[in-house]
Amino acid sequence: MTENDQKQLGKTLWNIADQLRGAMNADDFRDYMLSFLFLRYLSDNYELAAKKELGSDYPKSTTGGATTPLQLWYEKNPKDVVEFEKQMRRKVHYVVKPDYLWGNIVQLARTQSDELLNTLQKAFKYIEEESFQSSFQGLFSEINLASDKLGRKYADRNAKLCSIISEIASGMARFSTDVDTLGDAYEYLIGQFAAGSGKKAGEFYTPQQISSILSGIVTLDSQEPKTGTRKKLDNVFDFACGSGSLLLNVRQRMKDSGGTIGKIFGMEKNITTYNLARMNMLLHGVKDTEFEIYHGDTLTNDWDFLRETNPAKKPQFDAVVANPPFSYRWDPGEATSEDMRFANHGVAPKSAADFAFLLHGLHYLKDDGVMAIILPHGVLFRGGAEERIRRKLLTDGHIDTVIGLPANLFYSTGIPVCILVLKKCKKPDDVLFINAADHFRKDKRQNRLEDEHIQQIVGTYQNRTEQERYSRRVTMKEIAENDYNLNISRYVSTAEAEVEIDLAATHKELVRIEEEIVRATKIHNTFLKELGLAPLPLGELASKKR
Repeated sequence: MTENDQKQLGKTLWNIADQLRGAMNADDFRDYMLSFLFLRYLSDNYELAAKKELGSDYPKSTTGGATTPLQLWYEKNPKDVVEFEKQMRRKVHYVVKPDYLWGNIVQLARTQSDELLNTLQKAFKYIEEESFQSSFQGLFSEINLASDKLGRKYADRNAKLCSIISEIASGMARFSTDVDTLGDAYEYLIGQFAAGSGKKAGEFYTPQQISSILSGIVTLDSQEPKTGTRKKLDNVFDFACGSGSLLLNVRQRMKDSGGTIGKIFGMEKNITTYNLARMNMLLHGVKDTEFEIYHGDTLTNDWDFLRETNPAKKPQFDAVVANPPFSYRWDPGEATSEDMRFANHGVAPKSAADFAFLLHGLHYLKDDGVMAIILPHGVLFRGGAEERIRRKLLTDGHIDTVIGLPANLFYSTGIPVCILVLKKCKKPDDVLFINAADHFRKDKRQNRLEDEHIQQIVGTYQNRTEQERYSRRVTMKEIAENDYNLNISRYVSTAEAEVEIDLAATHKELVRIEEEIVRATKIHNTFLKELGLAPLPLGELASKKR
């Protein structure tokens, strides 16, 4: 499927969502649409693997389309089902019973079966508890199939679901979809729902263009960045992962460059977004053994996996990426200097948790790892506790690069943001500043970074190149002289230098122009005199000279 077809599929599904959501708001209906797309993915992927596994034993047709091929095989081979499912768990890491496959669900919807709603409830429960080796308890917890927004009575809700699923199936039938395309459509829909969610979009979505910058940075060889992308990332961590798109971007970058990536770790506080992230991972072909997303609060550090007190066993990551909530008010509580995350640098103020998030990620970064985090510009210059944390990060040599991005890139806020790149053991004794604030394409609602803008930022970071009004390597001495203020415009101004004016040459040119005017006026006056009209006055400068 072409890129244009992928976008068109996403648009088709979005139009269906817009038409069918009725009494639901966009956020509620989002969960239904994305869950059905997820079920379609699981089914397609499972049936494709089953067809390969069964070979010639896989039924070629069904009786009038009322039964899916896999249902037919199950009916004819009941004694082989257990062994078959064991093999499928080895191959695709999960099982979906034939009754719960998308094809059967669509058949129930199109025939207006009274059993659709009950079958969906059973299917969701089965996927959460039995499909995978890992438990995905609560994966569909945000989808209320008993909601009055679907209808007050069972029959009304069932009829509404029949309509929604039939329309989705018809829309998708226009395209020759594959599993990768469904992943792209899922990402497109998340973006569209984010666009309509305003400030709430920041809870679950980082625009792909910004994700591409962060993934481009952390996948470069941290010790020898000029050699290109790393061959391997053992693990990557996003402690405010939202829908997981940033983690998936890192994974895709590694795959595209021929490298390999180990386990993906994410943490998300919002339960709805946490479920989106888990679906998103599976829908993009990440096996349940290849990722772990935890539902919890990063600031209180309530994930036992991260609370290991033995330094030898403390989890550490090759790459850390994050787009945490901007200037989030928090209660440090017990997060005093005794908290190992903040012991060396201090505790962020209650008014803004930006540095608390940053220090959390830095604490779990490997010595040769790279961290890229999106933050508001206030972290670069605010005083008080934040100034003390910033000063210590700089004097310890942890801040490698400061990147200023254009305003209005996010759905959730119009303010310009920055990317801080941090390392525990960075080599250069300077900080690279990149001022990309004026490099973007203006769209109707948001500004956009084109591929060339992204490549310029990542390339400048990679080679640490200096360019007038764009990038500069600033010594620690100069930063100290500026009281450790990292305001980007102090070091890289985008203002055009004023052109110096040569007053003597300018005066000479004005006199020359005046003389030309006088000559032209004399000729004109000759014609006026012949016509008996009053002559025009001559230029003041030239007449005085004359």
